[in-house]
Amino acid sequence: MAAVVDKELCTGCGICQETCPTGAVTVDEVAHVDPDKCTECGACADECPFGAIALEDRPVPGQD
Repeated sequence: MAAVVDKELCTGCGICQETCPTGAVTVDEVAHVDPDKCTECGACADECPFGAIALEDRPVPGQD
């Protein structure tokens, strides 16, 4: 899974950044998720009042 930001829905409010326990989310005009820090806990997606973040399956290398 990976946290994916819908940039059209994100307002840059910063709630996801405040909620993320690992500091993986940063916000300038919109949220950005650092995949190296993200533990896929879903806290950012759960707290986003605009539904701008979702956990989505990420492809597994070498598997089609």
